[in-house]
Amino acid sequence: MRVTAKGEYATQAVLHLSLQYPEVVTIHEIAERHHIPLKYLEQILLELKRGGILESRRGVRGGYTLARAPEEISVGAVLRVVDGAFAESSCVHNEAMGGVCVEGESCGLKQIWKDVQGAVEQILFATSFGEVRKRTLNGAVRRTETVRLQAEPK
Repeated sequence: MRVTAKGEYATQAVLHLSLQYPEVVTIHEIAERHHIPLKYLEQILLELKRGGILESRRGVRGGYTLARAPEEISVGAVLRVVDGAFAESSCVHNEAMGGVCVEGESCGLKQIWKDVQGAVEQILFATSFGEVRKRTLNGAVRRTETVRLQAEPK
């Protein structure tokens, strides 16, 4: 499975909104924080809004927020909205582009790649942005503790 740049940007934006949930965040804040081109981010956020992942608010205090709690939005759902169906392995992709697998459907590698694809999708759809948020916040705590420990005299 390959995650596109669009998928990366979408998941970064949704994580950012998860960390701020339920606050409304401006598109400029997300773009600046994650170094995402503003025009491209606009397109991505509109897709996520149409896909039911985000809500937008107009006005002086306008911006974007999650349509549901982070625990109710999976990483897989976000990727599916912006990227569509997940890409399969390169050998399956090559066949779709007119290439021929000499082993055909009995190819053991093709079967392994399909199993890997299924396992990855299962993880992505089972992992909510609530979990990603917790991991991010726990990582921030660990980094702070490491810096503090390194700064203490021995």
